[in-house]
Amino acid sequence: MVRTPLTPEERERGERLGRLLREARGDRSMTRVAADAGISPETLRKIETGRAPTPAFFTVAALARVLDLSMDELACRCAPVVPPVASPVAPSAVPPVAA
Repeated sequence: MVRTPLTPEERERGERLGRLLREARGDRSMTRVAADAGISPETLRKIETGRAPTPAFFTVAALARVLDLSMDELACRCAPVVPPVASPVAPSAVPPVAA
């Protein structure tokens, strides 16, 4: 199976996740956090550095539990950054065109 390349937005989201997890880990050792989450230290290292931008759901859930983060918080803070969209002009606000 060939994996579709990640978009720049997906890579950025993975980097945000990695930074968030690294900040939450604080001064705790990578080895200890990884062991408590049931993953290898190398997997945690790859996630934290953005080299594994799309980790498995259960890996993220285990890390969230160990780091005392809510999945809602992770989802919100790692969501794609969407630029604001201007409100469409209501048809009634558009002046009629003279013929």
